[in-house]
Amino acid sequence: MKRLFALILSLAPFCFVAAASADDLVRWKERAANVTLIRDTWGIPHVYGKTDADAVFGLLYAQAEDDFNRVELNYVNALGRLAEIEGEKEIYRDLRMKLFIDPTDMQAKYAESPAWLRALMDAFADGLNYYLHTHPAVKPKLITHFEPWMALTFSEGSIGGDIESIALRDLEDFYGPKSGKKLTVVEPPKEHDSIGSNGFAIGPKNTTAGHALLLINPHTSFYFRPEVNVVSDEGLNAYGAVTWGQFFVYQGFNDRVGWMHTSGGGDVIDEYLETIVEKPGGVFYRYGDAERPLVAKKITLPYKSGPTTAEKTITAYFSHQGPIVRAANGKWVAVKLMQEPVKALMQSYGRTKAKTYAQFLDVMQLRTNSSNNTVYADADGNIAYWHGNFVPVRDPKLDWTKPVDGANAATEWKGLHAVKDTITLLNPANGWLANTNNWPFSAAGPNSPRQQDFPRYMWKRPENPRGFHAVRVLTDQHDFTLEKLIAAAFDSELPAFEVLVPALLKAYDDTAALNPLKAKLAEQIAVLRAWDHRWSVSSVATSLAIFWAQDLIAQVREATKAKGLAAGDLLAIHNFIAHETTATQRLEALARASAKLQENFGTWKTPWGEINRFQRLSGEVGAGFDDAKPSLPVGFTASNWGSLAAFSAVGPQKTKKIYGGVGNSFVAVVEFGPRLKAKSLLAGGESGDPASPHFNDQAALYAKGQFKEVWFYREDVEQHAERKYHPGN
Repeated sequence: MKRLFALILSLAPFCFVAAASADDLVRWKERAANVTLIRDTWGIPHVYGKTDADAVFGLLYAQAEDDFNRVELNYVNALGRLAEIEGEKEIYRDLRMKLFIDPTDMQAKYAESPAWLRALMDAFADGLNYYLHTHPAVKPKLITHFEPWMALTFSEGSIGGDIESIALRDLEDFYGPKSGKKLTVVEPPKEHDSIGSNGFAIGPKNTTAGHALLLINPHTSFYFRPEVNVVSDEGLNAYGAVTWGQFFVYQGFNDRVGWMHTSGGGDVIDEYLETIVEKPGGVFYRYGDAERPLVAKKITLPYKSGPTTAEKTITAYFSHQGPIVRAANGKWVAVKLMQEPVKALMQSYGRTKAKTYAQFLDVMQLRTNSSNNTVYADADGNIAYWHGNFVPVRDPKLDWTKPVDGANAATEWKGLHAVKDTITLLNPANGWLANTNNWPFSAAGPNSPRQQDFPRYMWKRPENPRGFHAVRVLTDQHDFTLEKLIAAAFDSELPAFEVLVPALLKAYDDTAALNPLKAKLAEQIAVLRAWDHRWSVSSVATSLAIFWAQDLIAQVREATKAKGLAAGDLLAIHNFIAHETTATQRLEALARASAKLQENFGTWKTPWGEINRFQRLSGEVGAGFDDAKPSLPVGFTASNWGSLAAFSAVGPQKTKKIYGGVGNSFVAVVEFGPRLKAKSLLAGGESGDPASPHFNDQAALYAKGQFKEVWFYREDVEQHAERKYHPGN
């Protein structure tokens, strides 16, 4: 048996698609006959099925057509199998997933799921497997056959979700060799604002047509979600963004309601300091006056090693709170988070079929959306907001931002807060609401929730520059249309520089005339003094200000850490620069920024649009950029400066120009009138295939913030059809 297993492992990198049985083929073809796929002139798939399961089958087939690679890799990640493709360096990423996701457990949960949900999971797997059967030239990297239970490993909208909060280096330090070279690829620091989102809802009294409006503006890595439309004769009619490989529209709308998620919410992931006692009979941890045995579980981690597959086996430990993920000050640290994949999948799918506020609220009662806030609008004129959804009840006297004492029974979760007791809004008197991954206490201007009314653990992020900007563009505006909502979402102000630039100007003005920096920087200061703090592709001041601020933030990083400022507390960091840096620091940073611009572009007087570029050359994200190849100018900036429309690089780049890889991705605006109206936009295009006409056909629109019409109704889709077919044809 061991030899057979080794042989299977050795063949894994070459991955042959499993042969379909006769029963499979009959079932797949029957499903396909019940599904019509219409690709519109932008390549967007409109999937029509007789049943919800038929529609799910067609949706997964269409996703695989557009980018099977991303579909497969999302499940490779979710299953903790990336090292089987990428090698030993990824085994701790795999371990992180396997601490929480056990295929045997997921199979049991699938078997216990409601029949309607099992039918959708079956259709999910069938759609992908039928695609592989009908496309023999496609060679999966690892997963040659999809199983229905796999849908439970990825039941929310963000791959990795809460689990990604666990640091890979901590896992390797705890479970890996205690000496020697580390394997783990260091995860790039996350720019809190650049990977966020904006959601705006406008009530009928603030719109010209008297209908509620919704802005859906996630800031994710580009090409993270495609645009889809999925419809069935059983009442499904959802349009929006679906994360590759999932069978529900993650953020979008149907003909009656719309929903938008912003990451953040409350503090719902807790760490417990376990006091460890090692005895001959095993490893124990203290709980009250007793000692409990830690559960030890052997986890096998296969990894690619040259042309074959090797493996490591790690003994992982679990307290009743969750897996041990690191050590700290002589204690072991267990992590506890939401683990309800069946309910999470039910909630993710159920909201797409809600047609009223009451129905949507009923779905929210499942309380399994642990990582997101929700902005909502509907055809009845309601607008609503939920700050988080899964919120454990805890002792408010404890500081839940830090690890708590696992031996103290007072640290136990005491069930979940009822939805009505969480931070929510419904139809605020000001007629608008918004979230930008910020705290909820500015969500509706003067009608926002009050901070003192809620326990501290119900929110975890502070206000941010985008939140300040959102309040500015939404307050006292009473004539919103779709076009005006787009204009608000792309408003070009950069509020951070309203604080930062005056501090620089003061430093210059207060500097003695004999200081050599005075003459050296005179022209730059004149440009910034005349600037209106707005981005544009022609703005030299935008280039100068951003390069200057980036330099200065890097210079004071250790000082801000010493003051206890978190990397995501941007307003506090900007205020630190404005009030606690010296004039010399500010001016020397401007000199360095000018020199860098001069070196990279030949002059510091380089317009922002010549630096900030959109380019899509391959299916990869954030890599492979080339200054010598065509690209498009983009005016909007990274959102840490307060830009509502976001555009940032992913990690360090070797090019001189800045190429976006994260920020605005799928964006939509929706009007919920008697007949729904919507406009949308994708970064690049629908397809991940560079040979497809829909790989980059939206790039020019994207770079300018210009939206395309959404064809929501079947008659409109038919009029703009590029191709109409059944899966497999």
